[in-house]
Formats: sequence, C-alpha cells, structure tokens
Amino acid sequence: MRQFNYSEIRDFARRALVSIASKKPNVHHIVFTIHGPGYGLDETEAFESEVAGIVEAVTSSAYPKYLESITFIESDIRRANRLSKVLNKLLPTGNLPIDGYDSILTLSTESQNTLRTVGYSSAGKPHVFVAMPFATEMDDTYHYGIQGAANAAGLLCERADLSTFTGDVMEWVKLRISSAKLVIADLTSANPNVYLEVGYAWGCRVPTVLLIKETNDLKFNVRGQRHIVYKSIKHLEESLRIELNGLAQSIP
Repeated sequence: MRQFNYSEIRDFARRALVSIASKKPNVHHIVFTIHGPGYGLDETEAFESEVAGIVEAVTSSAYPKYLESITFIESDIRRANRLSKVLNKLLPTGNLPIDGYDSILTLSTESQNTLRTVGYSSAGKPHVFVAMPFATEMDDTYHYGIQGAANAAGLLCERADLSTFTGDVMEWVKLRISSAKLVIADLTSANPNVYLEVGYAWGCRVPTVLLIKETNDLKFNVRGQRHIVYKSIKHLEESLRIELNGLAQSIP
C-alpha cells in the first residue's frame, strides 16, 4: 500500500490502457475504480494522477483502437460527486480529442499543466497529515472542514485508517507524519490512535494544529498548543483557512 502513491497510480492507469490495447484491442468501454483516497492519499491528487495516466496513454496512441468511452466508478456517492467536479474541471466536455499529444492543447492552461505533471510532481508537494478516526460520522469534518482548507493553502491532505490497516501501515504513517509540513489532529472523540499520532508528530518536531469540538473530551490541557475550538464544519473550515494562511508565513 505505502508503495502505491501518486506516481504509481498515474503509471498504473497508463499501463492499464497499454495492456488492454495489447490483450483486448477490440473493447469499446473500460471501467476504472478509484485508487488512493481509500487508504489515505489526497483525494483530488490521487484521482487527477489516475486521469493523467489515462490521458497520457491516449495522447501517446497507446489505447485500444475501438475504445469509445471510459467510466470511473466509486461506491461512496459523496466521493463520486466530489470527483465528478474534479473531472469536469480537468475535462469540461468529458471528451478528449484523439489527436496525439496536441489533443490536450484544447484544454485550459491549468488543466494542461495538471495533466502533464500530477503524479510525477506529487512527491515534492508539501502535505499535511490529518490524525482523526476513519469513521463515517467524521467524513464531513474531514472532507468539508479540513481537506478543502488544506488544499486551498496549496497542501496535499492525507490520513490513515489505523483501525483497518495491518502490516507495515505504521511505518507509512510515521513516514508521512515525519515528512509533513503540519499535522492536523481532531481530538474531539479522544481516540487513542489520534493521541499516538500527535505524540509522534511532537517527537518529530512537526508543528500541529489541534481541533476540538467538545472541550470536555480533552485528556490534556491544550493551553500553549495551537488549537481551534469549532462549533460546526463551516466554522472549522473558515477558522482552519485563516490558521493555515498564517502558518504559511511561519513554517518553512
């Protein structure tokens, strides 16, 4: 899992089309699943990397000659809706002309730059690691309260589900925490894994922003620690944007 990051997702998507072109050249329709966000990678960056790999294969004429359409499927309806917006921004018409590499020249400059670099350049982008339970009731807090604010500040947003991961997941978590520009931790539910991740971040001298919705859930005094007490997801998103903009000036 920890070896399948953004560049690997892009390469996987490209090689998938190349392989299908070789083994099933007469197919008309291909279905791709979404890779990355289910195991903690930044949702938008991972999906854009997958799309870019497909576009790279198409613009290199390395795709089944009768291919007419590609569909992305996702079991999480809300994630599917979010990624539909990402796809619409990259490919507004939903179509990619088959004119070799020049076909992407019909897209906006921003889309062209993204499709050329995403995945390949992702490892060099600053990221925040979010320590919070991988629970359904926390999804809106993560996606609408934290992820949007982090992405708006130019940061990739990653987290890990410690309740389901096995094997070397902790090595991946420690790597992503130690290399993070910032760790954002939601302490609301007093989850022990979250406290573990905060402690490791402090040990690595990685700055933290602590989030608290109900102060009586705290197991230690946050006085002296950078923290946000939020009343709603919207309040969290607004407060975190302000906090991250300020930190951008002080954290190298």
